[in-house]
Amino acid sequence: WAMQRKVFGAKLVEQPVIREKLAQMFSGLEQCTALGYEVTHAMNLKGPQSAEIGGRIALFKYSVTRMCHLVADNAVQILGGRGVTLTGMGRVVETFHRVYKVPSVYGGSEEIMADLAVRQAIKAFPPHARL
Repeated sequence: WAMQRKVFGAKLVEQPVIREKLAQMFSGLEQCTALGYEVTHAMNLKGPQSAEIGGRIALFKYSVTRMCHLVADNAVQILGGRGVTLTGMGRVVETFHRVYKVPSVYGGSEEIMADLAVRQAIKAFPPHARL
């Protein structure tokens, strides 16, 4: 849509703010994909029930749900009115924007996941370390 729609005499994608939104979405997806691979690798090495895996999984869940929020919001902003329609070009974005929050609810609230990740990281931090 950003490649097709023209605003102010130019394609929507030629607007710097739209490219920034697309870059945020691309970057978020790449970061979460890399973190997913890292967590999977750590689970293969240490086992899925090891003591330090819980924090990594919690951080992964937190990161993915926050990234989904960013992607959903930016996609609706880029599509404009089409991003909130139930049919046509915007139906996929509207559906995603409506349901992306569900996994964060049944996977544990974001705040709880973030707290678990930080508590796990602090536990591994040397008590007398100085900066």
